[in-house]
Amino acid sequence: MQADNVVSLRPIERVRQDGEPIATIYRNLGTDSAEQVVTRALGELALTMAGLAHQVRAHELADLTRQLRRLQRMAENLGMVSLGLVACDVRNCLDQGDSTAFAAVWARLIRIAERSLASDKDLLDQSLI
Repeated sequence: MQADNVVSLRPIERVRQDGEPIATIYRNLGTDSAEQVVTRALGELALTMAGLAHQVRAHELADLTRQLRRLQRMAENLGMVSLGLVACDVRNCLDQGDSTAFAAVWARLIRIAERSLASDKDLLDQSLI
């Protein structure tokens, strides 16, 4: 068997963000307090994503819809438009019982999370994949 004609595809996701929610937090709280709030919120979002990844790997899908809704709200509150939309898409696939679509959209959520949350891809890979 020859592997010369095998191509590995790795889609690069375009991430949409809205800076207004973060700007509002900074306007309302001031720089020091806002930095703490945003840092804590980003940490919670990353932990939620890692928890979701653990659930999916363990095939524990019972509570996944609720956790995806939580991730969507958190992302929207931070202006992470793409992350929130894809979390909603994953939830819809799960609700429809479409395992093939779920797997594809879940992979997309991981890619969006990588681009949205991590400046160091290796750090995110350790917790998500």
